[in-house]
Amino acid sequence: MIEGWHRTELGNHVDLVTGFPFSSSGYTESTDHIRLLRGDNIIPGAIRWDGVKRWIKESAAGLEAFFLADGDLVIGMDRTWVNSGLKIARIRVDDLPCLLVQRVARLRAIDNLDQDFMAQCVSSHSFEQYVKGNQTETAVPHISSQQIRDFPIHLPPLPEQHKIAEILRTWDVAIEKLDTISVKMQQEVGAICQRVFELDYGAGGSLLRARGMFEPVSERARPDLPLLAVMQDIGIVRRDELDRRVAMPDGDTSTYKVVRPGNFVVSLRSFEGGLEFSDVLGLVSPAYTVLRSTHAIHAPYYRHFFKSRSFIGRLDKMIYGIRDGKQIAFRDFGDMFIPHPHIEDQRKREKALSAVTQLADANKRKRQALERQKRALMQKLLTGEWRVNC
Repeated sequence: MIEGWHRTELGNHVDLVTGFPFSSSGYTESTDHIRLLRGDNIIPGAIRWDGVKRWIKESAAGLEAFFLADGDLVIGMDRTWVNSGLKIARIRVDDLPCLLVQRVARLRAIDNLDQDFMAQCVSSHSFEQYVKGNQTETAVPHISSQQIRDFPIHLPPLPEQHKIAEILRTWDVAIEKLDTISVKMQQEVGAICQRVFELDYGAGGSLLRARGMFEPVSERARPDLPLLAVMQDIGIVRRDELDRRVAMPDGDTSTYKVVRPGNFVVSLRSFEGGLEFSDVLGLVSPAYTVLRSTHAIHAPYYRHFFKSRSFIGRLDKMIYGIRDGKQIAFRDFGDMFIPHPHIEDQRKREKALSAVTQLADANKRKRQALERQKRALMQKLLTGEWRVNC
């Protein structure tokens, strides 16, 4: 072990509390009382308060230990691993006041552990891999508070912890700036797409029902093909090329559906993020609906259209009341009117839309490059392989 460092477990140096058991009894919807932080409110790196319940009882007696403070680290313990990363975030002043509810862990550094250094350890690739390997695979995958406590860390002296956290924070600030730019760019891209497709809807005569333009296909019995993942944030990709956790089938895949380049896939959450386009050949679960065009179309135009608010907003109205996790039926999708401009106009629109989305994609790639740099740096600094001057 490096001089001055020692190997220990996270639980020896944190005050870890899990939330109080929540019951809807005595709670009603409100907008001006204490918020209840659940696992669903945690997304990677941030707290999302939309749809949150608020606590309105007159007394907080007995719940003092569950009040969160600025700088607290929180981990969603159910479905700890989600598509875009770990459900870990820091509490900010704007999040307060709020109470911790069950299945969420709150971590505060104690006993010679710096809070910022701890946050870097828990946001590291090592912790990510640890969670992947220790989640209990049940109907609701989860990680226990004891598993969090058992996470091994390398602990340097406090001055070195402070310096390491300070260095890594510079990467965090750069990534946060790119995230802010990304949000603005996505809003601009969304607004441009909205204008383009609303104009096409306004054309009237160029509208067709979706069932007249697309049909479901169920080509199967091709277990030789690679498995694909259908993701809202990155589209359809080969599972073996993903660096994140996805469920893999056990055994026979002969009933899996073939997806060909140019096909669209109706995913289980299409009512939130639109249809996914494939430019790869492979297999998806039988639970998905695979669509191919029956008209001459410029597929990239519809790739933009099926991810636009113009489409998703109309789709949401068609499937009102659908339960989370259920799939949109083809009959509902098929009843929709969608634009079908002349194919040359489709090409022109797609060319213009691609030009603006390329800027957003370039920003995304820059962010990914910074994340890779930070991950490599963390591997060196958090293990003591590289030392810092304090």
